Amino acid sequence: MTGQTHTPAEWAAAGSLGVTAIALIALAVSFADTDAAYFDPRWHVARLVESGRIDPLLLAVGPALAAARNAVLDAAALCLLLTTRPKGAMTA
Repeated sequence: MTGQTHTPAEWAAAGSLGVTAIALIALAVSFADTDAAYFDPRWHVARLVESGRIDPLLLAVGPALAAARNAVLDAAALCLLLTTRPKGAMTA
């Protein structure tokens, strides 16, 4: 097997991954001494829900989830019908 050389683009991609990893570690270390409540999103979400701005989104998401669930169930039923045969149907 001959020696493979890497292109400058491959070296740049590897370097970018290394820089990204170091940046994420530095970010985690910089927040290491902060209070856990700082990262708690519950009060932001509660304030958003109380404002009423999220109600139209909730009203749209509910029926969309139900329709998606029904579509998945219909596809599963069709798949079951197409891949099975009644007992004794192919006996001679």
